[in-house]
Amino acid sequence: MLRSLILAAGVALPVIATAADVELGPRPYFLIDRMADSPLKTKLQSCASMEFKKSDFSIGHRGAPLLFPEHTVESNVAAARMGAGILECDVTFTKDKKLVCRHAQNDLHTTTNILATDLASKCTTPFEGAKNGEPAKAECRTSDITLAEYQTLNGKMDAANKMGATVAEYMDGTANWRTDLYATTGTLMTHAESIELFKDLGAKFTPELKSPSVEMPFEGYSQEDYAQALIDEYKAAGIPASDVWAQSFNLDDVLYWIKAEPEFGKQAVFLDASYNIKGFNPNDASTFPYDFAELHAKGVNYIAPPMWMLVAVEDGNIVPSAYTKEAKAAGLKLITWTLERSGPLANGGGWYFQTIKEVTNNDAMYMELLDVLAQEVGMEGIFSDWPATVTYYANCMGK
Repeated sequence: MLRSLILAAGVALPVIATAADVELGPRPYFLIDRMADSPLKTKLQSCASMEFKKSDFSIGHRGAPLLFPEHTVESNVAAARMGAGILECDVTFTKDKKLVCRHAQNDLHTTTNILATDLASKCTTPFEGAKNGEPAKAECRTSDITLAEYQTLNGKMDAANKMGATVAEYMDGTANWRTDLYATTGTLMTHAESIELFKDLGAKFTPELKSPSVEMPFEGYSQEDYAQALIDEYKAAGIPASDVWAQSFNLDDVLYWIKAEPEFGKQAVFLDASYNIKGFNPNDASTFPYDFAELHAKGVNYIAPPMWMLVAVEDGNIVPSAYTKEAKAAGLKLITWTLERSGPLANGGGWYFQTIKEVTNNDAMYMELLDVLAQEVGMEGIFSDWPATVTYYANCMGK
């Protein structure tokens, strides 16, 4: 089924198995060239002609969405070609309770062409164009449509022009540092299809169970049913638990997997959104909402905060944060997100660089932060919107 889907989309299906199959392209070299002279730059330059191979340290964040529509076949093939050893499917469900890959249950209006199709009338909030200074409105959920209807859609770059008066204007919102060049067709996937694709690409798996936009239980479908369904699709495909890092921002999901599916639970990843709590400071342990030792005692082995929570600036240098030190002291393994999601870094890097904005003034900081995260923080893996950068670093540094 998936192979015919891929062929219909005009996408070649490589098997990423040897070093020669990994193609990094110019971006890692572009970033290294912009670094100030340093031992790190010299080391990275020395690896320019090496034969690169895939690395589990390099995680494709929704594929390779810097240039390709996220959670599509095309995006994930690109990520695998760039050496991402682990690929992500954010998991949500349709009206008929089938699991599909979308970043959120309610993002179809920004990540697909649904508003330009007959399915637009089924959206939770049908499109209303901007007028009189008021922004446009739209909300389209996977739970608004069946799986069969979902499979008629095309993926697009995740964006919207909120002041668009027409559907065409609203859908034309891609950031100027991304591109629509590769977004003419984005082949959507079910979760099961993503498993088949990632396996064929020689990659491992990190599905994220997304928080539903609908009230749960949904027509008798409970949160535990949903969490179990995700694991069941890996078991049905014969995927070993050691190749799967199931994620959730909902701690109860992680604890459910630890109890109900202990082999999968060993690598379940708790995505930490402590930044949403007023007063939280990653350099002040008194503001941390979780007791890391208690989490570890409950069976949580992996925790994944955003990059900025793991680092701070001292005397002009990037150093591990108090959050990092406390988590590692408790025995937790760290994964982080998301490199290459911020665009050009000349103005401080925005949300993902907020704790180190005072030393962030050019794109070289992608490599410099990556080095601190790898060597001083001690990451298990790093999500990236353009995995070639992390793959280059991982190969050069033996990760």
